[in-house]
This record gives sequence, structure tokens and C-alpha cells, in this order.
Amino acid sequence: MADIVELIGRWDVAALSRCRIPEDPTAVIDRGPEDSPRAAGTTRKAIEEVWGRVDALYRSGVHPAIQICVRRGGAVALNRAIGHARGNAPDEPEDTPKVPITTQTPINLFSAAKAVTAMLIHKLDERGLLHLDDRVSEFIPEFARHDKERITLRHVVAHRAGIPNLPPDSMNLDLLASPELVIERLCDLKPVSQPGRLLAYHAVSGGFLLAEVVQRITGRSLRDLLAREIREPLGLRWLHYGVPRSDIGRVAENAFTGPPVPPLLSTILTRALGTDLTHVCEMSNDPRFITGLIPSANLFTTAQDAAAFYQCLLDEGELDGVRVFEPRTVHHAIDEQSSWEVDLTLGLPIAYSTGFMLGNRYLSLYGWNHPRAFGHLGLTNIFCWADPERELAGPQLARRAHGTAPFSDPRRVSAAPQAPPISSPEAVRQPPAGRLIRGKQPRAGARRPGEAPSATGIHAASESRLSEACRRSSSARPQ
Repeated sequence: MADIVELIGRWDVAALSRCRIPEDPTAVIDRGPEDSPRAAGTTRKAIEEVWGRVDALYRSGVHPAIQICVRRGGAVALNRAIGHARGNAPDEPEDTPKVPITTQTPINLFSAAKAVTAMLIHKLDERGLLHLDDRVSEFIPEFARHDKERITLRHVVAHRAGIPNLPPDSMNLDLLASPELVIERLCDLKPVSQPGRLLAYHAVSGGFLLAEVVQRITGRSLRDLLAREIREPLGLRWLHYGVPRSDIGRVAENAFTGPPVPPLLSTILTRALGTDLTHVCEMSNDPRFITGLIPSANLFTTAQDAAAFYQCLLDEGELDGVRVFEPRTVHHAIDEQSSWEVDLTLGLPIAYSTGFMLGNRYLSLYGWNHPRAFGHLGLTNIFCWADPERELAGPQLARRAHGTAPFSDPRRVSAAPQAPPISSPEAVRQPPAGRLIRGKQPRAGARRPGEAPSATGIHAASESRLSEACRRSSSARPQ
């Protein structure tokens, strides 16, 4: 039976906007540094099955380019890119110059930037410069207007501040390039609900408030704080709010592809973003947007650097011997704040922490039964996530800002033969020693000596097929 990716590839309808697939797609594949399958506790066959799913998604024509980087047990199991960073969009002439994507091409994370912005707020909390339960008006006194004095930083990062949308006509680049004018509008904004009462995704509004708080406390921009506290200590090339003008030509352009957005989804996205998707895509390719500072929406990075960031969180704030967060800071950041409550902006039940979208034991953004997974989505096909239970960090970034076609459902990077099966108590309850466990306090339990990490999923829309792939690849000896 064909899965959803294969069905999209066969869907021959005029309304489905596709990019042109090269006669030889291998000519537009770039491979970054990868560790041996043995180091990742898996097999070459399992890794190539995952890449086969990404390749199949690219061949469906709904993504001009895809980057993926999967870390398992700290090792880079998969680090590749396919497609074109520029040119080859469905609405572009065939003779438009095309620039192949590489694993070092920066892509805009859109809303997945919120997780990084939240971690910078948690970092200032760690240093005692603020507390999540401080009121925003303690740092921005004028924000107290219209009964907003009780809104706290926690309300903002947990999407409970009651100001989910920017005021009308705020989504224009001339305004967004002047944060002080955005803050003035937010100060004049009347809340739609009492702080803490309702869950409603704050697509853009919250980021500007957090950036202003950082500026007033530290005297530095959020961009400078990111460089000093995270990017430079971890040695990352790309993790920037906006890029220098000299790097504009390196950035992957966004494109309209895939099927038309259904009316209901279009309404939800327009309500969340304050404008329609056509305008958002046009804005995202504008040099003013690419070089600006929009804390909730224009963080540029690669799948490789995003995976390193999430690996740092999996390792409780440390990467390759460099510590940028205390363990308790990471624990607090991914501690659940809302559990399967309906988000009144998105119209879906989503579990949130103070900065991340969370998994659960039922169906979530990360598939079925991934209770410790955390990460964030970005418009509309950015997927940054990690799962402490299975020692996985697997950002998948796509050059696409429109449509409803899903991400790839790659087959699982399966564990070595000695790992417990995914359904066993050990796989669910015994996380590796020294690794992150989501919750208020670290839970007891460590992986048995010589025991490999348990099997995992990258995205589980076809659970039975993936489980079968796991069993097949788990019978092979690691290479």
C-alpha cells in the first residue's frame, strides 16, 4: 500500500504546484560530515532507508530543497541536503538560474526561532537577571497600559499572555524594521483574555516583547546575546537573527509549492500571522526581512547547526565539553506548562513548555507515544526536535513557505541488535545515564552497560510500516 509521500508524488492535478525535478536528482545532493553508523548505534541500511524517505519526498516535487541532520547518541548519523536553494520554484521560468542547496546553506526557521529565543530568556533567568514570573511591565513600564500589568514573562513564552496577534497593519517590513514602533503598538494593544487563562499561540507578538526586555536588562540586542551565549561558545557557523547583507545571496529563498491551502487552515494561519501566506512568503524573501531582527520568525541556520543546538539540550546544556546552560535551566525550559489543551489560535490540542512544543503518550507533533520529545515547528515545513528517550536530535528544514503537503516520514534510524525493542519497559522507562529527561526533576534510571539506545522515529504517520523497517534493520550487524 502506498504511503502519503508516494501518493503526493502520484497526485496529478493542476492545483498541485511542483518544482521541476532534475533528470538526475543525485546531481543536487550534498553530503556533510557524518559519523560511522556504529558510532550512532545503528546500521548503514537503516540510515539509507531514512535518506530514501527524504529523497522520495523531494521527488514528489513539493519541496524545492530539503536539509536534514540526524544525531543519535551524540553522533551525526545523517547530514545531507537535496535540491536547489534558489531558482526552480514552480512559478519561475525554466531558464531561471538555479543554485544547488548544500548542508551549509542557511534556511529561515520561521517560528522554530521561538525555542532559541526562549532559551535566551531562560539563560538570563539562570544568571538571576530576571525571573520567568516577573511582570513584563517591570522592564517595560508602558506595557502596563490597558490592564496588561499582570502579564509575566512566563505567560509570554507559554502563549498565555492574552495578546496572540500584532495589531492590524503591523505586518509590514518598514514597521518590523523599527522594533521601538512595534513595542509602542504592543503597549497600546488591549488583551483579548486575562493573562494565564487561555492558551493561544503568539506567532509574532511575544518575540518582540522578549527582545525588548533583553535590551533593557542587558543593554544588548537579542542578536548579540545569541552570539555571546550560544553560537560562539558552541562554534556554530549559522544561528543568526537575520544575516549580514553580504550573506543575503547564501540564504535559501522560500517558494509556493504543494496543494492549495484549505480555507479553514488559511483562516487559521492568517489569524495567527496577521496577514495571508502570500504576503508572508513575499516578505520572507525581502532583504529587509532577511537582514532584520524578528525574534519569533527570522532565525537563519542549517540543519547541521540546529541539530547541534538540540544535542546541547539533550546533553543538559553541554556540547563537546562546552557548557552554555545549567542542567536545571534545560529541565525548566522543557517542563510541561499546557497538556493537550486546545490552542485557540491554531485550533489544535498542543502541549507546550516555556518555549517548546511537546510530545505526549498519545498522538503529537512527533508521532505516537513520544512523551519526552520536544521541539518547535516553523512555517510551514520546518521541523526542529529532539527526543531524550531515544537520544535523537533530528531537524529537517525545507525551502517552502506554503502548502499542506507533509514532511517525509523517514524510516527509523534503528538501534543496534542489542537494544531493547521499542515496546519494552527498558526502552520507555530507562533513559541513558547523564542524558536529559523531560520533567521538573530528573528521573532515576540509566541504560544498562553495553546497551544501545532504543529505536526511534523521525515522523510517524505510518507507524506499522516504520516498525517493520525497524525490525528488519535491527536484524543486521552494525557496519
